[in-house]
Amino acid sequence: VQLQASGGGLVQVGGSLRLSCAASGRTFSNYFMGWFRQAPGKEREFVALISRYGTRTYYADSVKGRFTISRDNAKNTVYLQMNSLKPEDTAVYYCASNRATMTTNDNEYEYWGQGTQVTVSS
Repeated sequence: VQLQASGGGLVQVGGSLRLSCAASGRTFSNYFMGWFRQAPGKEREFVALISRYGTRTYYADSVKGRFTISRDNAKNTVYLQMNSLKPEDTAVYYCASNRATMTTNDNEYEYWGQGTQVTVSS
């Protein structure tokens, strides 16, 4: 499956952004979807994930209550609504998919989007 992330940008502290990740090539609903991020000089980290039909979600503690992951299988798209953004949310955000399991381990994700930059200015 091919993934195309979009929606990043520059936003002030406390602002909001919505990231989108459009999928093509395979049956989207067969895949668990995750968002990960990587800040400069840091390892990539898990942000959020969602089950195949959107009935289950899971978040990193650092974003819980501020970010919401959702998906629209009819549009082959997964979203990440980010509210109350903080400078420490600055990173390149990646969407990823895997067929096997709902996991926070990035090594288990098969396909990755190209990343979209989110910069939160103070």
